[in-house]
Amino acid sequence: GIIRALKEYKQALIATNVRVFVRRAGPNWQEGLRAMRELGETLGIEIRVYGPETHVTAIVPLALGKASAGAGFKDSLAKQIPDSTVPSTPGTPSQMEVDPLRSGSSATPSVPVAAPSSSTAADAEVTASAPWYSPFTAHTRSIVYGMQPRAVQGMLDFDFICKRKVPSVACMVYPFGGNHVQKFYWGTQETLLPVFSSLKEAVKRFPDADVVVNFASCRSVYESTKEMLGYPQIRTVAIIAEGVPERHTRKLINLSQKANVTIIGPATVGGIKPGCFKIGNTGGMMDNIASSKLYRPGSVAYVSKSGGMSNELNNIVARTTDGVYEGVAIGGDRYPGTTFLDHMMRYEADPECKMLLLLGEVGGVEEYKVAEAVRAKKITKPVVAWCIGTCAGMFETEVQFGHAGALANSDSETAEAKNASLRAAGVHVPDTFEELPALLNQVYSDLVQKAVIVPRPEPEAPKIPIDYAWAQELGLIRKPASFVSTICDDRGQELLYAGM
Repeated sequence: GIIRALKEYKQALIATNVRVFVRRAGPNWQEGLRAMRELGETLGIEIRVYGPETHVTAIVPLALGKASAGAGFKDSLAKQIPDSTVPSTPGTPSQMEVDPLRSGSSATPSVPVAAPSSSTAADAEVTASAPWYSPFTAHTRSIVYGMQPRAVQGMLDFDFICKRKVPSVACMVYPFGGNHVQKFYWGTQETLLPVFSSLKEAVKRFPDADVVVNFASCRSVYESTKEMLGYPQIRTVAIIAEGVPERHTRKLINLSQKANVTIIGPATVGGIKPGCFKIGNTGGMMDNIASSKLYRPGSVAYVSKSGGMSNELNNIVARTTDGVYEGVAIGGDRYPGTTFLDHMMRYEADPECKMLLLLGEVGGVEEYKVAEAVRAKKITKPVVAWCIGTCAGMFETEVQFGHAGALANSDSETAEAKNASLRAAGVHVPDTFEELPALLNQVYSDLVQKAVIVPRPEPEAPKIPIDYAWAQELGLIRKPASFVSTICDDRGQELLYAGM
């Protein structure tokens, strides 16, 4: 659509000397950037393209001809699509370098490195019950409520590249059909998952499933979640639906607290624990998950409201530290099932988590509770935080951003006020969002120097199976033509006559 629009307004763009800066990440980003670059070569308009190696807001100062605030550190991941248009532009992403072992001195630091081990935290011995601060492990089993085959396949693909022994999805529940089985892939092999018409039967058949990923619509999610809270084995419920009435959400929060059940959402993509478990569509497509190294655990745990910004955090954390330990998007509604502080306290109690990251936003006051916890020494691990929406102050009237809760009803709910409060409490807060990667890298490097974090050898990147139709569309495979008629078929490994 963008390419068509640029072609349509070509003459007007050339006449006004317009330049186009494109930063693209997410599904199939290489093809998107390649198409935009090729368009610039034929259209007569200057188009510069940048991939996920470039910080999401870095192209703004570049477009304005200013130096990037995030420059000065070396990226730990190789640049996949370098922008060769203007290699000498000050502050270009080629100068944004991330060194995971960077220290304040120029001397080469002496860093302890963990010896290769056949077991990690994700492979820990199964205990009778996981500790309260770790709702997701490499043995977590879930029930997917709703007919969501694409999300289930994504969860199974994640399990496969994480080398899980047992799939994280035990079964599906679809109340509008009878009991049956659904076909999925486990790596390159096909497998079958049972689909039940009632949650009661699913819980009975799989007593080890303690997580429910609820894809019910906003109209029915209240009743279905209420039913889930009635089963003692269910410890975590992720509510994906947007538009859930606030009255229903507050009732569910009250019921979940009585039942001691963790609710993630509503209006969330879910969460992910690298090497262990992912909820639904969290993390995007498998190439995104692999590029952010979410197939193995790191040391940084984050909590955000936005699912899209969670993907950005996965990318930023992978490039500036040893990776993500756990990440949760609590959802953009004004009354989330669990708050920033709930998850930050989990991370504080988890000995495998060494560093915390908070991405707040304009609207609400939950960030102040985190600041108070840091001030009261309830949270002692290093915390890096930023509240997005600082541009809201530039508007003459209050601005409702994309999330239902992203609206400041008072001065205390503005992003600037919350950033100032977090900074005063001792949290590491950058001056701008663009400076967040450099600050993350600095705090991480300090922990490495103190041996709080011991970098592990990087495992071999897993092979990611892709579907035949998708591989064919990308032009990755070819096959000879097959002869098919009413009496013979040679498409398989063996020639068939009349189907025999």
